[in-house]
Parts: sequence; structure tokens; C-alpha cells
Amino acid sequence: MSTAAASTRPGQVLADLLPASTVPRARLRDAALVTGGAALTGLAAQIVLPVPGSPVPVTGQTFAALLVGTALGAGRGFASLALYALVGMAGVPWFAEGTSGASMPSFGYVLGMLLAATVVGALARRGADRSVLRTAGLMVLGSALIYAVGVPYLALSTGMSLTSAVAAGLVPFLIGDALKAALAMGTLPLAWRLTRD
Repeated sequence: MSTAAASTRPGQVLADLLPASTVPRARLRDAALVTGGAALTGLAAQIVLPVPGSPVPVTGQTFAALLVGTALGAGRGFASLALYALVGMAGVPWFAEGTSGASMPSFGYVLGMLLAATVVGALARRGADRSVLRTAGLMVLGSALIYAVGVPYLALSTGMSLTSAVAAGLVPFLIGDALKAALAMGTLPLAWRLTRD
């Protein structure tokens, strides 16, 4: 079996293709990936487009969280988004619009990203990120999980009705989510194809 064939066998995620010859090196690699994934999500959260009438802006953090979960796998993806959430709760201003803490109405989306990164990471390990159509499904599922936590949290934290929370915290983001999914549909399968060459 060739090195390229071995490097893309089922049960792997993209991060597994990074070499680590010993257990300590693998741990160091994983720590760097987890920290880097949290930092990427924090940086992406600063890409902000305010949505009129909504306390939740359009940001790059949902795309980053899904990309981190898919590329790192469930365990490292969970650890990375947990680090992102915990450091932001501790006061580092790297949530959307440079905010921090758990009291903001959009914090439920951060919790949803933690769940989504774990689920998409588990599915990526089963090959869900290796074709355009499967990657599209993966991104739709991940986005749905983020909204399943974020929208009810928004309703509870602001006193909105669930219908109003859907109107303010889901509907305005569907076009952006479609664009993010399209970007992932091109990027992730291409990355796997490149590893085979």
C-alpha cells in the first residue's frame, strides 16, 4: 500500500495526516491543533456584519467552528471549542464583536458550536467530508445543531418568543450559511484529493 493510500484511509480526519512519530510528539501536535483551532475561531469571530433588528451578528466563527471540528475530529474539535468557550467566559474578548462572558444573548451559539464541532468531527472520521455532497450535508447538520442551541438560548436570555428568536437569530443567517457550506464543499474534499496525489 502506498503512503498516499495509507494516509487517507477511513477513520482518519485531516489532522491525522500531520506526522507525529512518538506519543509525546503526537500530544504536542494535538495541543497545538486544539489551541490553533480555538484561536482560529476567535479570529473568525471578529469578522462581523451586524444584522439590523437582531442582537446576533453574522460572523465567521460558525464556519471556523465547523471547519475545526471537521478537520480535527470529535475529540480535538470538542477540546478546541471548549477552550474557545472557557477562555472567552474567563474574559478574553474573542467572542463576536470583541465580547466575552456568558451573559450575552449570543452565547448559546457558542455552546451550539461546541456540540456541532463534536458531531461533525465524529462524522468526518467516518468520511463525511470527502465528497461535495456529503460535505454539504455535514455543514447543514452542523449549522442546524448550532441553531438548535443558539436560538432557544437567545429566546430565554432576551425574553423573546421562540418565533421572534427564529426571525432574529436564524432566518437572517441562512444565506450566509449557504455560502459557508459552499466554501466548505469546495475546500474539504479538495484537501482530501490533494493528500492522495
